[in-house]
Amino acid sequence: MKEAHIGQPSVKPALGAISKKRTPVAAEGLKRKLGSRHLSMIAIGGSIGTGLFVASGASIYAAGPGGALVAYGVIGFMVYLLMTSLGEMGTYMPVTGSFSTYATKFVDPAFGFAIGWIYWFSWAVTLALEISAGAILMKYWLPDSPSILWSALFLGIIFGLNFLSVKQYGEAEYWFSLIKVITIIAFIIIGLLMIFGIMSGSATGFENFTKGSAPFNGGLLSIIGIFMVAGFSFQGTEIVGIVAGESKNPKENVPKAIRQVFWRILLFYMFSLFIIAMIIPFTDSRLLSDDIEKVAMSPFTLVFERAGIAFAASVMNAVILTSVLSAGNSGLYASTRMLWVMAKEGQAPAFLKKVNKKGIPMYALIGTTAFGLLAFLSSVFGEGKVFMWLLNTSGLAGFLAWIGIAVSHYRFRKGFLAQGLDLNKLSYKAKWYPLGPLFAGALCIFIVLGQNYEAFLGDKIDWQSILVTYIGIPVFLALWLGYKKWNKTKIVPLKEMDLRQTGTIKE
Repeated sequence: MKEAHIGQPSVKPALGAISKKRTPVAAEGLKRKLGSRHLSMIAIGGSIGTGLFVASGASIYAAGPGGALVAYGVIGFMVYLLMTSLGEMGTYMPVTGSFSTYATKFVDPAFGFAIGWIYWFSWAVTLALEISAGAILMKYWLPDSPSILWSALFLGIIFGLNFLSVKQYGEAEYWFSLIKVITIIAFIIIGLLMIFGIMSGSATGFENFTKGSAPFNGGLLSIIGIFMVAGFSFQGTEIVGIVAGESKNPKENVPKAIRQVFWRILLFYMFSLFIIAMIIPFTDSRLLSDDIEKVAMSPFTLVFERAGIAFAASVMNAVILTSVLSAGNSGLYASTRMLWVMAKEGQAPAFLKKVNKKGIPMYALIGTTAFGLLAFLSSVFGEGKVFMWLLNTSGLAGFLAWIGIAVSHYRFRKGFLAQGLDLNKLSYKAKWYPLGPLFAGALCIFIVLGQNYEAFLGDKIDWQSILVTYIGIPVFLALWLGYKKWNKTKIVPLKEMDLRQTGTIKE
């Protein structure tokens, strides 16, 4: 969920001349401690989670093997375009807060404010969701243990990783992501051996792609339906733009991480989906489960079990648990930095911009953790309705952030040229501009508006379902238009954009 904000004042230059003997400091106290390997693995970890490990089977069941591959392929290409847009802006102006700052500088302070707050809200609520999911996963091994104790333990671990230092956060993400990568590579190798009949009997061939209504089940509407699932699966990839502000050398490391996104999507998502579809018939009802409680029904578990691997469900449960902790870890990091940036820009209480000696915005960290805890408690001690409303409100935030990235990049490049600057000064240039951001932005809007199109079909419109699904849109519009009216902001003219390279490390 994940995956643009801010207010009136422009971001002040964060870096002066940097002493070679001192650690470079990013934007008023945050420290550049993340290396190339951290950034690369964070980009991987942001796009691999329960959406792949658990929900991918339901996508294949709904749209057939061909339909699922087409849907994930289109959305994966869109995400790649968005990341190239973010990469162009992030290498030119690497600031913590990333697309939040870009939306303010290149579009409208009110637009940045709205996306910033709803993105923060999204990850804060997601933190509550992830610690709840972690407790559920522990029930697999210890069914009689109290869930609230596991949730408290996981919250403490995630808070501790973010409290220690940004390097500790990066190290944790590195190892969390490495576990997921190793699992997927092992899955792909074992799957290929099974497809060619080297493991578990005869070769499967392409028979699952030709059975019944395969390869496309349900036609175009089913593929559109998978767009929504695929989009949510890829959310979190944009975090690489936020961590750019604390990267040691964003000019080199951000483009490197962005370039790898395309191949990761191809390898991890497309190959995994292809192997699942080749081995497990799309009509197998066990694929239909996208419930995190039913780890035994994960398509990865089904394939490993068919290969004769003992304890497959336990192994996948452990991997999915690391994905949950990774999502919570990244979510707390991203939302903390977003809250810090908004405070720095005058769009949140000023005390939240204070950082400690380690470069950690402690008040923003504590405030975000507290909000996540309140959301979690609302699901435990209430009827769960409050939590579900919060969750549905936050669900759209990743797509809104993506729209913010596309719009910001489109205007950034136009402003860059309008001010007579040389494109050769861009250390990284996004491909397919302007078609890239236009296509990505339009597809995101389509997904946001069409995510619950079924509610509009049939004899009677399901207004309750529509309200629950789309509640995030009026919340976003209220933030945007309310701030705009209160502060009388306007769209930033192209020739007045602040294109100073704030935050760039001097060579």
